[in-house]
Amino acid sequence: MELLSTHPAYIGLVGLVLGLFAYLYSAVNGPLAKLPGPWYSNFTELVGKYYLLNGRKPTYIDELHDKYGTLSSFLFCPIVRTSPHEVSIKHVASMQRMYSVKGEFPKAKWYQQLVNVVSVFSTSNIALHRRYRRLLSGAMSETGLLRHKQTIEGKVRMAIQRMGEETQRHGVTDVLFWSMCMTTDIIAELSFGQSFNQLETGEKNEYMRNLAAIGSAQSIRISFPILTKLSPYIPFPIPFVRKGTEVFDRTQMSATELLRRHYRVVEEEGEDVKPTLLSKLYHPKAGEEGLEFDEVVANAQSYIVAGSDTTSNTLTYLFWSVLKHDEVRRKLVDELDALPDSFEDSDLKKLPYLNAVIEETLRLYSSVPAGLPRAVPPEGIEFCGHWIPGGTTVSAQAYTMHRNPVVYPNPLKFDPSRWDKPTQAMKDSFVPFGGGSRVCMGVHLARMELRLATTRFFLTFRNARISTADGFCDEDMEPNQYFLMTPKKQRCLIEVI
Repeated sequence: MELLSTHPAYIGLVGLVLGLFAYLYSAVNGPLAKLPGPWYSNFTELVGKYYLLNGRKPTYIDELHDKYGTLSSFLFCPIVRTSPHEVSIKHVASMQRMYSVKGEFPKAKWYQQLVNVVSVFSTSNIALHRRYRRLLSGAMSETGLLRHKQTIEGKVRMAIQRMGEETQRHGVTDVLFWSMCMTTDIIAELSFGQSFNQLETGEKNEYMRNLAAIGSAQSIRISFPILTKLSPYIPFPIPFVRKGTEVFDRTQMSATELLRRHYRVVEEEGEDVKPTLLSKLYHPKAGEEGLEFDEVVANAQSYIVAGSDTTSNTLTYLFWSVLKHDEVRRKLVDELDALPDSFEDSDLKKLPYLNAVIEETLRLYSSVPAGLPRAVPPEGIEFCGHWIPGGTTVSAQAYTMHRNPVVYPNPLKFDPSRWDKPTQAMKDSFVPFGGGSRVCMGVHLARMELRLATTRFFLTFRNARISTADGFCDEDMEPNQYFLMTPKKQRCLIEVI
């Protein structure tokens, strides 16, 4: 027995048992153990990763809130434990605290797993984020975008034209495809000084194919961060892990080449060249701050990813939702008919029902439905009577916040009229573009595109209707919910003549 107790295998087994016991003890007695949530969330995050990989995590988290959010007939808990180190919050004041401008929570390491570059979107370094935002936000402001309004308006008109042409040829048009061509061409020209010309060719280029694959690729990167980092060094690459890295590598290579090309144009033409959202930072004047080439590439890559299928998916769900509700369409078209022939976006910003339709689409079909994770500061914080220790990942997802029946009565109904007189709770719970200092910088561009495209579509195609060609039905529009929300079948067929 004495010899057995000193045998390496015996010592290893004892160590393993003790380690497992310590892990289980810490799990059931840890700082998050008393929070409501499924029993397995004390021990593992694998269940959440399963739903993430299958494009259903926001729905899963929302169901956890419904199941565990009511502790008794009179006690509601807006916090749910989703893994040993993560919680989801369904509470406006707590969400605002997480996303506050002052004393902000830093972005969780999750963002570094999501993408392969450090940019204004992904960095968890608060000082670096402030520097990037200071340098980049001016060009993305409402005033800064005025210099690009002709480009944006031209692309919108061309997208509507191509929808009509496709219907003349085939009797139906895929508004998701043309919306994606439009938004991708716009953000490409605004970022790289040249469009991808997808509206002209009607064909997906490699960049657009990469963008379509990014949602599932991001889920792979988040679910298997260690394998993702090691994949370049594995002699025999694992196919599904390789998918999570190659898409980003190709996107980065394309962004690098396009920017190098535009750098050369700027050097040759000087100040006469048409400005982009980033060109001011290429060669700053004396006393001004710029960005290194790699920094410009990283942020341009983020612009393309964040400024393409996000807006096109929202626009697609808007077309589909309005066409499913005749009373909404009639009221919208009546308002649009009062516009002058030479209307501009500044006129559209004043239209209450148009903007209510956009708000309601953003509420029900937020392009980013999932939580935007933050790291609790080292000192920890108390949310709703529960102590959350430092380092815990906390998030509040738009999918859940926008479906709270206490804030939005009959929340699953598409009802733009609810925005006629929005309550303060509705405004505070509305986070389709995130919140606080990390609110999406592309919000003004996205809203401009949504206003212009919605107006042009419904003024041009007054008799549009949802098609049933090729078996298209409502099930095709059921969302895949990765980091971004997209229609399951990647199409939306409309008859526009």
